[in-house]
Amino acid sequence: MRTWPLGLLCVAEATRRAGHEVRVLDLMQVDDPRSALERVIRDFSLDLIGMSVRNIDDQSMKDTQFYLEEIKKVVDECRRLSRAPVVLGGAGYSIFPEAALEYLTADMGIQGEGEIAFIDLLRKMENKEDITDVPGLYVAGTGLQRDRVFARDLDALPLPGADLTDLRGYDGPDFWLPVQTRRGCPMRCNYCSTAAIEGCAIRKRSPKEVVVWINTQVKSENRRFYFVDNIFNLPPSYAKSLCSEIADARLDISWRAIVYPARIDEPLVAAMAAAGCKEVSLGFESGSPEILHVMNKRFDPDNVRQARELFARHNIAVMGFLLLGGPLETKKTAEESLAFAESLNLDLLKVSVGIRIYPETALARSAVEDGIITADDNLLLPRFYMVPGLEDWLRETVQARAAGRPNWLV
Repeated sequence: MRTWPLGLLCVAEATRRAGHEVRVLDLMQVDDPRSALERVIRDFSLDLIGMSVRNIDDQSMKDTQFYLEEIKKVVDECRRLSRAPVVLGGAGYSIFPEAALEYLTADMGIQGEGEIAFIDLLRKMENKEDITDVPGLYVAGTGLQRDRVFARDLDALPLPGADLTDLRGYDGPDFWLPVQTRRGCPMRCNYCSTAAIEGCAIRKRSPKEVVVWINTQVKSENRRFYFVDNIFNLPPSYAKSLCSEIADARLDISWRAIVYPARIDEPLVAAMAAAGCKEVSLGFESGSPEILHVMNKRFDPDNVRQARELFARHNIAVMGFLLLGGPLETKKTAEESLAFAESLNLDLLKVSVGIRIYPETALARSAVEDGIITADDNLLLPRFYMVPGLEDWLRETVQARAAGRPNWLV
């Protein structure tokens, strides 16, 4: 999936509105990063370089791709071309703020929301003031300066202007323009890194403000959107209000969203369909009640089945996910999950064997207790939870089940 740098552009927009001159370089749209960097740095008088690190790796236990090696080359190139300090941010960075800063040899990094902290850092540097009270700021060699602070009013944080970057490089049937209406997730699934990125409290933008921004994108000929909120349907009252605003605006858009398989009812799904929803990702992860409990899921297989039927009734395609091999997984529970996924007749199913372990999660604690990792492992280099002795059988079983099913991704 080609991913538009939404977080980077939100920080860039906030920086611009604070009165600073900004240039954005989207390396997803260039064939030669070195030449592109050289051109921007040569043509623009830099005081600071902000770099977004979205992903650390591909989360695949087999033939893992570790992305920081390539990202370090970009940091090194920035250092070669400019004396401006390099400040890291982004979702991937926020999960590993100290370890990633050390690995990438940047000057500083901001964990969490950069729209406020980055502006604060710029102001203090410009005025030659002490930067040690910038929230969420990590400095190479000294670590965290002050605990981060989450913005309560998301409407105070601007969404990016259409002129900040060129979208033409993202043309194609697989591209959906990301938009985020909420940050934070209270569900605390045992493997999930969202709390490290956005916190556990749900904070919401005004539906009217979201629709205003979407409308600006529609005027720029963008009509396919991806709501990247971790749980689009929670709280249901907000989701229904947002859908109502979209439908009332008659924007004629198509969109996809990520939904939690609980608290999904007919009025909500009907409202989603009326507002232009075409696809949802249904993150049920397992079909075994026992494993769902271990994962701290607040739903059961019946909830998943009911949700699937509701979306099908309203012609909304459904993609599902299985995460196999986690704590207490057995051949029986894995077979139960695979059979359950088959019974749902999904439009697409992504099956992962082994679960990426992230810091400060219940899965990480289980992995220490079970001897899979040590307590001092910072987990920057990808580590995966896999029940000992189950991996080969799981891979063979999943491959056999997936054979002849082109809509299963393994």
